[in-house]
Amino acid sequence: MGEEIQTTEFNEETRILFKKRLREETLLLKKWFDTRQFEYTEPPMLGLEVEAWLMDQSSHPCPLNDEFLKKSGHPLLVHELAQFNFEMNVTPQKLGNSCFKAFHKELDDLWKHSCQVSAELDAKACLVGIAPTVKHEMLRPEFMSKSNRYKALNDQLFHLRSGKDLHIKIEGRESYETHVSHVMLEAAATSIQVHLQVNQEEAVRAMNASMILSAPLVAMSANSPYLYGKDLWDESRIPVFEQAVSHGSFRDKKGQDVSRVTFGTGYIRRSFIEPFLENLDAYPVMIPVLCEDPKEKLRHLRMQNGTIWRWNRPLIGFNEDGTPHLRIEQRVMPSGPTLTDIVANIAFYVGLTEYFRKLDKAPEESFTFTDCRDNFYKAAKDGLNSNIRWFGKQVNIQKLLLDDLLPKAKKGLKAAGVGKEEIELYIDNTIGPRVESGQNGACWQRGFINKHGKDFESMCTEYMKNQTEGRPVHEWRL
Repeated sequence: MGEEIQTTEFNEETRILFKKRLREETLLLKKWFDTRQFEYTEPPMLGLEVEAWLMDQSSHPCPLNDEFLKKSGHPLLVHELAQFNFEMNVTPQKLGNSCFKAFHKELDDLWKHSCQVSAELDAKACLVGIAPTVKHEMLRPEFMSKSNRYKALNDQLFHLRSGKDLHIKIEGRESYETHVSHVMLEAAATSIQVHLQVNQEEAVRAMNASMILSAPLVAMSANSPYLYGKDLWDESRIPVFEQAVSHGSFRDKKGQDVSRVTFGTGYIRRSFIEPFLENLDAYPVMIPVLCEDPKEKLRHLRMQNGTIWRWNRPLIGFNEDGTPHLRIEQRVMPSGPTLTDIVANIAFYVGLTEYFRKLDKAPEESFTFTDCRDNFYKAAKDGLNSNIRWFGKQVNIQKLLLDDLLPKAKKGLKAAGVGKEEIELYIDNTIGPRVESGQNGACWQRGFINKHGKDFESMCTEYMKNQTEGRPVHEWRL
């Protein structure tokens, strides 16, 4: 979905032809799995996307991304759905010694450049899951980025919905309910997306581990408690995104609707191709853009996959020489609060995934998918205060992180060749104190509002001041 498209008008003949090509490419992909055509690389490559906001001097979102990106001229800064947002892309790194410092250095350079350019436009850049000051009237179609792909996303979602409005209903500490006739609420939810390249033989284990770990990841990183002034979930971005592009594509084994933003229907059992078969047979085509490239480019398969937003999404990529490779896109963590927090979140995810995928016994053998999925939503709702089922036992997620997962993340990173200095910086000195203090971004935002009242402008201004100073969120004062 990152590529621009040339048209937003599609007819039934186009849809039929797209589905035909999608089927051909899926069969080709199956053949590649059968004959092991994917790149084998050790250690794996890591990639990263970070979404951000543009704010005015009053700490409200401002629709300047066209001007911002033109003035920036940087190829790694790109559009997002709303004119209030942009995305930073980071050069992939091999997992190993100093890889996270390399991410941090490049992110820091990109962020300083972004802040300088936004200041020249009398604006500020901000890393946060949901901008606390965003208002309903800001997230409307007139503030959509000028791109055919976003217009097509909006039009085709409502084509699939037969024109029926989206019903948004979120029950948290407070409640929010409305009906909308566009997808712009999706723009409220800004995140980081971590890309972990996996070898074919390890892809199933890595994907299932990534799903199991989604609950602790979203709990410790939560940074989105407010939407339109309502105190909802610790990570309200999760229900916001799920409901903003909702379309009940099919029913799972329990008879529940499975939408296009989903935690999924189960673990991968035998092969990484399983979600792509589900994409073909279960999900209707959303954006049937036809392409004349050879089917070996998988353009239709990748377009279909790009319009299905699993929280742990399988990806097929290509190296410069055309060799295909496999990646997991971990999407559960929000943007912000600081670059140090973001890089620490990545290190924690990668270390845990490395640890769990290499266990003698696959964790999913003694961890039900029902618990895995339920844990994710409990953790998104209640953050570090949530109680989840972990290998059949009821546990507090904060205690689980401190007593069990932090040491395992360090072991996973050490085994992958990550240096002691990086492990200390990002795990011991950032994730550990954050979890122990209980002060992630969501906790800090609520603490500010509890102390000062519902002054979201002042809260957002103080948030950006802390962010600029660069101290990780557990060190922020109220």
